[in-house]
Amino acid sequence: MLTEIARRAMAERGLLADFSPTALTEAEAARTNGAAPEPAVRDQRDRLWCSIDNDDTLDLDQLSVSEPGSDGAVRLLVAVADVDTFVARGSAIDAHAQANTTSVYTAAAVFPMLPETLSTDLSSLREGQERLAMVVDMAVMADGTVAEAAVYRARVWNHAKLTYDSVAAWLDGRAPAPEKVAKVAGLDAQIREQERVAAAMKKRRQERGALTLETAGTRPVFAGGVLVDLRSDEKNRAKSLIEELMIAANSAVAGFLERAGFPSIRRVLRSPERWERIVELAAGLGEPLPSKPDAVALERFLLRRRAAAPASFADLSLAVVKLLGAGEYVVGLPSALSHDHFGLAMRDYAHSTAPNRRYPDLVTQRMLKAAVDGRESPYALEALVGLAAHCSRQEDNAAKVERQVRKSAAALLLSSRIGDRFTGVVTGASAKGTWVRVARPVVEGKLVRGFEGVDVGDRIEVALSAVNVERGLIDFVRPAAATTP
Repeated sequence: MLTEIARRAMAERGLLADFSPTALTEAEAARTNGAAPEPAVRDQRDRLWCSIDNDDTLDLDQLSVSEPGSDGAVRLLVAVADVDTFVARGSAIDAHAQANTTSVYTAAAVFPMLPETLSTDLSSLREGQERLAMVVDMAVMADGTVAEAAVYRARVWNHAKLTYDSVAAWLDGRAPAPEKVAKVAGLDAQIREQERVAAAMKKRRQERGALTLETAGTRPVFAGGVLVDLRSDEKNRAKSLIEELMIAANSAVAGFLERAGFPSIRRVLRSPERWERIVELAAGLGEPLPSKPDAVALERFLLRRRAAAPASFADLSLAVVKLLGAGEYVVGLPSALSHDHFGLAMRDYAHSTAPNRRYPDLVTQRMLKAAVDGRESPYALEALVGLAAHCSRQEDNAAKVERQVRKSAAALLLSSRIGDRFTGVVTGASAKGTWVRVARPVVEGKLVRGFEGVDVGDRIEVALSAVNVERGLIDFVRPAAATTP
């Protein structure tokens, strides 16, 4: 049932659920023919590359490694899967990827951007396999500053496919080192060094106003093929480590293309759309914020609230994320004004580290190859502008599909609980409706009665009044005098 709902939602949002026969034939041909010969490829298979990702992830986009640099710096390297080698521009596979622009992860099924023959095999940086990659090679100083960065092609070897949860448990001291870490000599020290460098880079960004937000996604849990729960998928130290490395690599790539004189697709988050409501939220907690958007002031407020009320910080984070608005893709021109990412406190930030899953990353990879080879940009400026707008639209459509299927899954879970009461946080309030998110299970529904006077960030008690699994509708009502302080 959920799979049918997901496929219908894909079609309604202009997303392709299936690959064309031609695309599948191209993917199988890639398996037979292998990767095309690449010029000037460095051999870096002996480095202690490893991946850290979700337990069930097979489309591995990046590896990382570090080593001592000069002048007290640490050399931090991120290898990104060379997807362009297998996906020719203008091919049927490329047409599908450009149409969807992203993999779509629903509670019923995953709709990959690329055929799994590629994304989970040939172009995935799989453990124990030689792979081609684009390497972002950075020199990071003790204070977290990236002093210099280079980009080049290389052959790499994933020595250990690690998982977020097991690495986090080890770093936290709650469990011994994962077996794969213990088996590869020097890998334990390698990961700890990467975390130390990542912490320095994060501290530097926070000083500039990078926002500390701890929102949790949801993960469907199945038993015997039946959906039994939607659980919170929370951040941990291993996820934070990889996130910081990817932020650094994406920023370095934007700078590399800028120096090469190339226009490129940048990821931006503009100044908050509803800053005045963020100010009101802070004031309600006894905290003043400036009348105009100020990332540094907001970050200091968030850090104080996390320390003062850790149990409710996820709810506050969710409210702030909703009020910040959505990110988008734009085209950055050499020597033009910088494009800011308000939440990351970064300028000139590209998406480049997930080419198996995001089309802007594949476009960026093609630009990088041209820059490394000294060729002209493979994309005209007008084409890039159109792609950036299209990728923003399709990313929004994909998010809506994921949200719709998640709500259908939630409605299915709650279908036997009509009348039950829940405590939730208001996540949206506009003329279109008021929305509330509850924690167990992690679901969001519409407040259809009693929404007067509530706004984003308010914590209220609600009762489940109706569900519609097909349409993904969950209706809450607000019992009289049920406000939770």
